[in-house]
Amino acid sequence: MRLPQETIRAKRDGRELESAEIADFIAGLTDGRVTEGQAAAFAMAVFFRRLSVGERVALTRAMTRSGTVLTWDLPGPVLDKHSTGGVGDAISLALAPMVTACGGYVPMISGRGLGHTGGTLDKLASIPGYDARPDLDRFRRVTREVGCAIIGQTAELAPADARLYAIRDVTGTVESLDLITASILSKKLAAGLDGLVMDVKVGSGAFMTDLDEAFGLGEAIVGVAAGAGLRTVALVTDMESPLASAAGNALEVAYVLDYLTGRARETAFHTVTLELGAEMLALGGLADDLPTARARLEEALDSGRALEIFSQMVAALGGPADLADHSERYLAKADVVRPVPVESGYVARVATRDIGLAVIGLGGGRTRPQDGIDPAVGFTGLARAGDAVGPDRPLAVIHARDAAAADRAEAALRAAYGIGPAPGAADAPLRDRIA
Repeated sequence: MRLPQETIRAKRDGRELESAEIADFIAGLTDGRVTEGQAAAFAMAVFFRRLSVGERVALTRAMTRSGTVLTWDLPGPVLDKHSTGGVGDAISLALAPMVTACGGYVPMISGRGLGHTGGTLDKLASIPGYDARPDLDRFRRVTREVGCAIIGQTAELAPADARLYAIRDVTGTVESLDLITASILSKKLAAGLDGLVMDVKVGSGAFMTDLDEAFGLGEAIVGVAAGAGLRTVALVTDMESPLASAAGNALEVAYVLDYLTGRARETAFHTVTLELGAEMLALGGLADDLPTARARLEEALDSGRALEIFSQMVAALGGPADLADHSERYLAKADVVRPVPVESGYVARVATRDIGLAVIGLGGGRTRPQDGIDPAVGFTGLARAGDAVGPDRPLAVIHARDAAAADRAEAALRAAYGIGPAPGAADAPLRDRIA
């Protein structure tokens, strides 16, 4: 095996790594021969020096093969969606059961929060009893019997990515296009998918703040996936404002329950959910065209079938069977809940990333890999660009553990919003499509 420090030095100096070098390094990352410091140094070298297409493919394949690669024998297509992350992005929780209701199977391997973004895994962990890291037999069984199972990475699936993922979160290397591509696709290839839809976020709350950069990431993912034999479509979607009006783990679960029951369906969240789901159905041959696919997804919502499947998934993975009916019994609540009032005006701009950081400041995210998370804290009622605000419509409602934390969150929230006399221009939820 090549010494890890030699591989790090080669990439630091800008040399293209051979596939065998990358495979050796990832094998060492998996079995512990590569230290946390060496992994962080490698990530930083990749961040600055970048990877060629060949290196991306080699890294993705090595991380995929670091553990078990699943195979399926199901009566429908095996589909998934992945988001690069943002603030208030709880779409996975709603989308998986919606696609299942339309005939797809969705074995979704999700991640925990990364940087300022919330993680699907952390949201699920706020549901009491939910086993977000089941063994593979249970994962297969729930997927087969319910149709969808949203879990975190297990020790068997792409374990090298799980280790590098946690290190990237706290070393300033989250935004690396190359590492994002390999991380996403290694998990998806390990899941044995027939089709994947990528949601590449762009804007102030995304890792990619520039449209060209986001398009480049979408192209990279579609290209590497095609090389690995996985049919993939990427949508570039807006993250200039929080996608949902809730940010925080238990708060976003409650938001999704409101969405699935029909109690509340906000336009931006609903639009992006339908577009991603329609692409999934089209990839899986479950709809002849995108308009038909959207109609099928709407019917899955309106009939209550998607909510029923979500409830079955939660129960099958150890959570309460009556979560949808009695979420107030199960989801954690903050001790301090208070609005952030503002003088009358319109939201002209939102520093969405700062809102994500404010959630972390409340205890709803990590600053170190080993940190715990408070599921109860965060924000609800977050205003979006163009919204009218005032004494009767606050910027948001803070959910905090104590008054001091709420004061800090309020200051951060006020700094994140720009209020003007006229509505700011709101970007369209769907910005681009790459296939």
